[in-house]
Amino acid sequence: MNIPQSVQLEDAETALRVEGDNAIFRRTQNISSHFLADLADKRFDSRNSPVGDLHHVASLPTVVVEKWMAEGFNIFDKNITLPEILKRLQREDMERLFATSKNIR
Repeated sequence: MNIPQSVQLEDAETALRVEGDNAIFRRTQNISSHFLADLADKRFDSRNSPVGDLHHVASLPTVVVEKWMAEGFNIFDKNITLPEILKRLQREDMERLFATSKNIR
């Protein structure tokens, strides 16, 4: 397995546009192909590795967490379960952020 020394994500950026009395904010974050390739490698490698006390399940970029929080879905709420987070990623077509191919319940 190729384990990078570090994965560098660019900071999320905010752009502001004013239209009349409205302020429109746009949050973006560059997700590198290396980051996604690393997650794909982890998904592949997870097929033959046991699940221990700690298991890397997914990596969520800041902009995803912020978007969900704005929609009322706080992944840091103790009542939100890992399967709920994974289902939401699937619903929003973000399975590439999964770091495992294991079925997490």
